[in-house]
Amino acid sequence: RKRMRAISDPMVHAQEGWHLELENVEDPLTYKGVVYNEMKGVYSSPDSLLQREAQQSIFPDNAYGVDSGGDPVDIPNLSFEQFAAFHAKFYHPANSRIFFAGDDDVAERLEIMAEYLGDFDASPESKPGSAIEWQKKRYEEPVKVRHPYPVSDKGADGQPDTHLMQVNWLMNDKQLTPKEEITSTVLDHLLMGTTSSILRKTLMESGLGDAITGGGLANELMQGTFSVGLKGVKPENVDTVENLIVDTLKKVVEEGFTEDAIAASMNTIEFDMREFNTGSFPKGLSLMLGSMREWVYDRNPTDALKFEEPLAELKESIAQDGSKVFQVMVKEFLLENSHRTTVEMFPSTTLEEEQLTEEKDRLAKIKESLKEEDLQSIIDTTAKLKKLQAAEDSPEARGTIPSLDLADLRREVTEYPIDVTDNEADSGVTVVRHELGSTSGITYAKLAVDVSDISLEDVALLPLLTRIMMETGAGEYDSVALSRRIGTHTGGVSVSTMISGVNKEGSTPGVVGEGEHFVSKILISGKSTSDKTEELFSIFDLILRDANLDSQAKIIEMLRESKSRGESTVQGSGHAVANARIRSR
Repeated sequence: RKRMRAISDPMVHAQEGWHLELENVEDPLTYKGVVYNEMKGVYSSPDSLLQREAQQSIFPDNAYGVDSGGDPVDIPNLSFEQFAAFHAKFYHPANSRIFFAGDDDVAERLEIMAEYLGDFDASPESKPGSAIEWQKKRYEEPVKVRHPYPVSDKGADGQPDTHLMQVNWLMNDKQLTPKEEITSTVLDHLLMGTTSSILRKTLMESGLGDAITGGGLANELMQGTFSVGLKGVKPENVDTVENLIVDTLKKVVEEGFTEDAIAASMNTIEFDMREFNTGSFPKGLSLMLGSMREWVYDRNPTDALKFEEPLAELKESIAQDGSKVFQVMVKEFLLENSHRTTVEMFPSTTLEEEQLTEEKDRLAKIKESLKEEDLQSIIDTTAKLKKLQAAEDSPEARGTIPSLDLADLRREVTEYPIDVTDNEADSGVTVVRHELGSTSGITYAKLAVDVSDISLEDVALLPLLTRIMMETGAGEYDSVALSRRIGTHTGGVSVSTMISGVNKEGSTPGVVGEGEHFVSKILISGKSTSDKTEELFSIFDLILRDANLDSQAKIIEMLRESKSRGESTVQGSGHAVANARIRSR
């Protein structure tokens, strides 16, 4: 059997993983490599560092506490031989899950598998070696972790850098029942699911920070975690934020959730589960990914896709005792759970320089320890790598990449059945209907309002306007009541913008225009069961006509959050920001 290059050619490991680089003997040694450079980028992002510290603090004893991408300090300790041995042990069919979706012939599936699997020998160590041990709830009292993140020195006149903080719980150290699984999902929506959810709303309206961190429940691992906090926190307010989180949860235990809040969250979660709308993502792949949450831990793969029975059990509990099932979960899984950590990230103007100095010193010691022939070997390898990187792939190599030919494409244009009505019911509105064979009884609707008459300078304000329309209430409804009406009667409503450049009439085709002519529209989108369509359009009308646009405090809160998000984007995805600026020219 021919082995793949990744585990047979050390040059692939050198290029994609890491290598020592040296072009001239007198030059300093440097580390290079795709993964090495990527992880250095990750470790420069405050948000990434926060999540890393949070996960490592919650899982001190099992594999989840190890950085799967690799710490840049440790990556150079991984040899090619170790990498190849790891792949041979763990990336073996004995440790795999094979999934088919579709109506293809079962016998053909088995033949495909046999053709591939027949080349492999048994590997009895693969599966046991991959077992994840349960992290026990072993903290007798909550743990606090402080860690620096790198910032530049802004000088005496610069705005002081703020802290990030996050409170984290290990939810369970044994398998949850199906009812507990679905209860935790609904509880997460009640606490964090919308801007009007009590924990998220309380934190954002506190003015103690700029944006939410953590996001609540994470249940994709074998053990669930719950994390929430704020970024943009002044150092003197870190403890205040932690107390506010705990006090809000205590309030939930004491007062519970209102009937309409529970109804809204239950409808939202149930709607999503029944709809199973994967968009353009293949449904078969979605089923596979959904099943993996159980299957990868050697549990029944279909259990992750079943919800009818536990949902019925949860509804019965709510019918009997109202909010009690959620209050008990908050009390037992969070407030009385001492396996809790609070991670605080504080700014350091010297951290980056300290890390660079440590790396340079380490590389200098390595160079001092090498003989002349060792240095020459690194120089030769560097030259070889650069030559390989600059070389084009051979036609034979390119021929191994699957591709489409013109013959594979359909020549016929797909016609979608639509019915266009101008001036629907003398309203002046054009309605486009597209009836599908089956939408599982769900109506999908979009209302587009042309706002192309606004000035170019005001176009940049449209995203803020659309957010205000959804998050400040409308008519007699405040933001909480509007969110609950949407959650109770629909599968979701959103407001967005559609801005599309157009060329002036008579302009030369293919020539970039002045960039000042647009079609700008506000889109109100939503979905509901067919019997709730009238209610869906009533909500559309309410948001469009009666949105409360005068909530100054809420708008300032949104701007602070957007600013924080933008700063994080620049730090973590600077290339995307540069690309957006270029595309906007």
